[in-house]
Amino acid sequence: MPTPLFWELDTEKQQNIFTAGVSEFADYGYENSSTNRIVRKAGISKGSLFKYFPTKEDFYFYVLDEITAELISSLEEKINTLSTDLFQRIVEFSVLEFSWYILYPEKSKMIIKAFTKNDTDIYKKTILKYGNREQEIYYWFLQDIDTTQFRWNRQKTLDMVKWFLKGFNDDFLTRIQKQAYSDFEMIKKEYVKELSEYIEILKAGIVK
Repeated sequence: MPTPLFWELDTEKQQNIFTAGVSEFADYGYENSSTNRIVRKAGISKGSLFKYFPTKEDFYFYVLDEITAELISSLEEKINTLSTDLFQRIVEFSVLEFSWYILYPEKSKMIIKAFTKNDTDIYKKTILKYGNREQEIYYWFLQDIDTTQFRWNRQKTLDMVKWFLKGFNDDFLTRIQKQAYSDFEMIKKEYVKELSEYIEILKAGIVK
């Protein structure tokens, strides 16, 4: 987390440092990022950066915290516009998320790299840090869905869908690492198409 000195900076300087971090981590991920490049982009000295953030990891999680908070806030504003049908809401929610990605490609690149499954220590720390929050968001955005058509217990049905989405998303994020991140419109179409196909299979076993 930032030190008190960081919060004493004027807003423009804080934003410059944040923007430099987004750009670096989006392009290189955490492991291959360079604090030398970050400070050059931010227009500060390396010594200053470590006065504001004790370690590169502290800075990384500050930037990731800010970005994920922006994304969640954007989704929360539109949650009431989504269908109460479980499967339709999942698709609509994914469209909202990708629409945000299209508006903010660099921030989105950082999020995708941060949450793409791998064996690095930083990924393990990321999942440990955000894992519970991810579950809270999942159950929150499905809290008012229509359950009258479920064949089975509500909680067990939602848990099963959650496990499916986790596996589907992990696999999809791994595969798109080879694609051009700048074309989020194409990625959105591919994601929604594949998700919708699997959802049809799920519905056959869940809906009466």
